[in-house]
Amino acid sequence: MRSIAVLLVRLVVGGLLAGHGAQKLFGWFGGPGIQGTAGWLESLRLRPSGAWARMAGMSEFGGGVLTALGLLNPLGPIAAMGAMGMAWAKVHLGKPLWVTTGGAELPLTNIAVLTALSIAGPGKLSLDSLLGIRIPRLLGLAALAATLGAIWAGARQEITAGTSDVADLGIEIEGDPSADGTDRAEITMAVAENDAATEAGWTGLSGADAGTAMGVGSALGSETGDDSF
Repeated sequence: MRSIAVLLVRLVVGGLLAGHGAQKLFGWFGGPGIQGTAGWLESLRLRPSGAWARMAGMSEFGGGVLTALGLLNPLGPIAAMGAMGMAWAKVHLGKPLWVTTGGAELPLTNIAVLTALSIAGPGKLSLDSLLGIRIPRLLGLAALAATLGAIWAGARQEITAGTSDVADLGIEIEGDPSADGTDRAEITMAVAENDAATEAGWTGLSGADAGTAMGVGSALGSETGDDSF
């Protein structure tokens, strides 16, 4: 029964994360595709946005597929946790916990499930068990360290400030000449335009759309109500 329970969790969580990644990479399931995802990540100051968009999509899609199949555990869950962690830092950090207030409720839920799968293993009803695959613990730790490093590289300002709304604090953001009122107004306008485009037909994603992740489950994963990273 335990193996069946683990299989059910893997299929649901891994499948949904893979679906979010497919939205970002291929534009499937009504998703924005690489171009739309890159435009949204640009508004979050993840640059080069195209590279981050591919990383976000692959961490969700690849990590989700590996998790669902129970293959190469814990590499799949760790990859997916990277998207969740980035979504948390770039979109939800510093906000109340609950999804209704823009908080990281769903990324946290996904991270908890993925962590449990990493520790407990994929169960007997998995490709790892069928093929006799066992990933060395050192490789898993290296993958985790690389994931944490990527999150730090992409969200250092937010993590240091303790909030995803760094522009509202007037904090100077790397890559911008300044973070004065004019800059912040332009950022707000860009996000608002993305919101309007999203309502019109998925030409891009707004910052509020980050959830299962990079997304938003959801450059990166989780959801905030109708959001997706």
